[in-house]
Amino acid sequence: MNRINKKLQENKKLLSIYFTAGYPKINDTVSIIQDLEKNGVDMIEIGLPFSDPLADGPTIQASSTQALKNGMTTELLFNQLKDIRKTVDIPLIIMGYFNPMFQYGVEAFCKKCQEIGIDGLIIPDLPVDVYHEEYQVIFEKYGLTNVFLITPQTSEERIRYIDSISNGFIYMVSSASTTGAQSGFGEEQTSYFKRIADMNLKNPQVIGFGISNNDTFTQATKHAKGAIIGSAFVKHVTNEGVDAIDSFVKSILE
Repeated sequence: MNRINKKLQENKKLLSIYFTAGYPKINDTVSIIQDLEKNGVDMIEIGLPFSDPLADGPTIQASSTQALKNGMTTELLFNQLKDIRKTVDIPLIIMGYFNPMFQYGVEAFCKKCQEIGIDGLIIPDLPVDVYHEEYQVIFEKYGLTNVFLITPQTSEERIRYIDSISNGFIYMVSSASTTGAQSGFGEEQTSYFKRIADMNLKNPQVIGFGISNNDTFTQATKHAKGAIIGSAFVKHVTNEGVDAIDSFVKSILE
């Protein structure tokens, strides 16, 4: 069974952390992954930097730009991660845009992911129907879970279609804006979380965008299996450095 599915079966609310590969420094990727696991994080999203990250807010865009300046590439990321499974057991997901994967070759990319022990991919700009018709067979051949995003605007029909071809979790975007931290969720977002929970989908939901502290983590996981934190973590690493990962995770799970 895929590590993601195993983790989703655990009787707890899951914390997933996103960070940008090659940031703050080019060789920080592996140590960040190891420290996150050591401090009790459940899943990790490794951001593959891209020059035009449409869904990302300013914090993650800036980290992506810096990582590219540092020299991060798809090939280098694979090279950095080649021995990652010797030290890390938790689910690892690469989050990136489709263009670099397409340039690399979709099958070659998936094969490489399987070789180094990547469990899944999140590709915000790969339409679900294109995936279903052209790429699902390849992803499944290499044991990769593909995670789709839904927003408050996604129709019920679309959500049920996504649920039917997914085999992992559904990434629930908390609002229609780009990524970034916020102080709390309003009534509109809370009712959206509840509405999706009441649909009784076969795949559990994990909520992302706008989660930055214990309060927002608790609010998000009231109606969902877990929550994803990206911008707040990247900001913390920018300001406090990679040696202060423990204090960040502690503040969320306190």
